[in-house]
Amino acid sequence: MSLNVIDLIKGQLGPALVSQAASQLGESESGISKAIGGLLPAIVGGLANNSDNPAVLDAISNASSSGILGNLLGGSANNSSWISTLLSSIFGDKVGGIVNAIATYAGISNNSSSSLLNLVTGATLGSVGKYATDNNLDKSGISSLLGEQKGIVSTLLPAGLSLASLNIGDWAKGYKFDNDADTIKQTVREEPKVEVTRSTTPVGTDPDRNNSDGGGSIWKWLLPLLLLLAAGYFLWKQCEKKETTTTTVATDSTAAPADTAATVTSTDTTAGVAAAKVDENIDLNGTALKGYKGGMEDQMIAFLKSDSYKNAADDSALKDKWYDFDHVNFKLGSSTELEAGSQGQLENLAAILKAFPDAKIKIGGYTDKTGNEASNVKLSTARAAYIKDWLAKQNLGGQVLGAEGYGSQFAKVDAKASDAERAADRKMSVRFAK
Repeated sequence: MSLNVIDLIKGQLGPALVSQAASQLGESESGISKAIGGLLPAIVGGLANNSDNPAVLDAISNASSSGILGNLLGGSANNSSWISTLLSSIFGDKVGGIVNAIATYAGISNNSSSSLLNLVTGATLGSVGKYATDNNLDKSGISSLLGEQKGIVSTLLPAGLSLASLNIGDWAKGYKFDNDADTIKQTVREEPKVEVTRSTTPVGTDPDRNNSDGGGSIWKWLLPLLLLLAAGYFLWKQCEKKETTTTTVATDSTAAPADTAATVTSTDTTAGVAAAKVDENIDLNGTALKGYKGGMEDQMIAFLKSDSYKNAADDSALKDKWYDFDHVNFKLGSSTELEAGSQGQLENLAAILKAFPDAKIKIGGYTDKTGNEASNVKLSTARAAYIKDWLAKQNLGGQVLGAEGYGSQFAKVDAKASDAERAADRKMSVRFAK
């Protein structure tokens, strides 16, 4: 079975990077995610079609040593320049058309679409380059790997986008996407036309057309019924959204008998829809930290300033409140590699501990319900230990009393749910301890 290159790249484009990109570009997270979903198959398809292009092979071979994966959002002007040159080599004069199509599809600005095109291209080149380095692939091996994507990429263009609307060029005809029949919507002003359709059905042979009392067509009663059912379903779903507070239970192996964790959330209950998170300045004794209002940093600082920690008699008074990291995410299957954008929140946690040197914490790791549970516990424990070790390197080891992995023990989302839904169970958390 051929390797799906897109699976390699998705590890670089996780929720943390989407959130930071949305904040940096001034767009919604849903718009950023939608744009990335449309750009990925287009870029991989372009590279696959140019699998013998020396410029493509050189770019991938050199990407691993360029450091591009470590700075996708803050890419240097030099990186942007050679990426733009490479895109022109692949798509020719169609780059502008791709930018416009993605902007319209995702509901974002053309400038944001252009920035994301460079970002996703950088993530693609870096991911494939790293895979090639790790597996000792020469340029011939890279070419073969890209060529194999032609049979995979054809299934990945999201609904609502077509190759015609992307206007990529004649090369794209070979991919045969399921929605290639979609037409391009153009804003071309035309003179109004009146079309006359002549019926080939003899008069008197169509009972619907000749029924003067209006009761001959099934749609005259079926359509209102369908609309009524749709309205009822919509109202039912809205009622379901009213409950916005979730509670998570987590076992503390250092406390008896159980450590119940009430997860702190920042859900906006207005109209039953969660508000988009936007990074703001969180005040830490005069120092500004970048974070969400009502997010992890904001909640932890408020708790410490209230003297609730100082006045807690022992650990039992603290173990029922966990704070989920908003930005810290590990790459798929890894306990040592963080997704882009995760470092900032670890630095925020370090700053909080330094500002409150008497505070002690504990780290918790969680996974979703997929996979072997023993492996899940091992992975979540290793991830919690990674954060503990990182804090120790900041001379804060004495303030971290433990790091536990709970695997999928407290996961709520069914294993058969979508990856996006199960992401809520894959998290890292922190709580105060004594």
